[in-house]
Amino acid sequence: MDAKLAEAQRYDSVFWIEVEKIQPNPYQPRKEFDELNLKTLAESIRQYGVLQPLVVTRTETEKEDGGLQTSYELIAGERRLRASKLVGLREVPAVIRTQNEDSQMKLELAIIENLQREDLNAVDRAKAFDLLAQKFKLTHAEIGKKMGKSREYVSNSIRLLGLPEEMQEAIRSKNITEGHARPLLMLSDRPDEQATLYKEIVTRKISVRDSEQLARRIAVEKTRKNDLSPELQKLEKELSDALGTRVHIERAESGGKVVIDFFSEDDLSAIRNHIAEEAVKEEELSEEEIVEDVENALEGVVEEKKEEKKDDDLYNISGFTV
Repeated sequence: MDAKLAEAQRYDSVFWIEVEKIQPNPYQPRKEFDELNLKTLAESIRQYGVLQPLVVTRTETEKEDGGLQTSYELIAGERRLRASKLVGLREVPAVIRTQNEDSQMKLELAIIENLQREDLNAVDRAKAFDLLAQKFKLTHAEIGKKMGKSREYVSNSIRLLGLPEEMQEAIRSKNITEGHARPLLMLSDRPDEQATLYKEIVTRKISVRDSEQLARRIAVEKTRKNDLSPELQKLEKELSDALGTRVHIERAESGGKVVIDFFSEDDLSAIRNHIAEEAVKEEELSEEEIVEDVENALEGVVEEKKEEKKDDDLYNISGFTV
């Protein structure tokens, strides 16, 4: 345990503090609180009380009349504080850190509490780690040591902030998982392809593994494009648009192959049905063309007969007068 943290804990005390006197932690890394979970916690507090004290710091300021005014700033326990307010509690139990905590310590304690409870979503965790790195100049290794995590864990978390805001929000709202961030980050230098992959992940519910395979394929696609003629590149795009999925034309020394991506049995069925529908349309079109050709031919014969009849009528004796 950090020596500073251990030293401070030796002087902690528990008091009952008025809810109105507790100010929120300005470094609270958690930005979203599930209303249903808060109501559940509030009901538990209504029945059994606050079982675990909040953690606060105390500040005393001199009033105009010479007296002292005491206020408290929350370090950890914001969910318990919010739920207590929902119940209407006037006071809550709190541990008062007798040591004057600096901003860094307040942030560290808030992050640690949320990490221990697994309450932080991946993006808020990344922003908290980044704040420790940027504002307080801690290395990723130092942050990892304080949080009980590896340096790689911290670095990979902070990398999430390289995603566009739309994708970060999707992680917050659990529309995509943190695991999907890795393949998306592989395409950071190709925003169009990254946006396409993101849409496919959301709409097709692509797994992390399939997303990674697709991202690797896209990552080398630019180099591979040099092997395709403009005509084949155009054909590849037309096939992709028509089938609603990625289509790859791969050239070989003799001929080549067409690769059609699918991510589920439903995807494959949809592609098969689309191809079958197009085949039926082609067949119907061919039949129509045959009928049209026959009709045109018949019309031609009829016209020829008419012309011949006109010629016969021209030399018919009934057409002459004396």
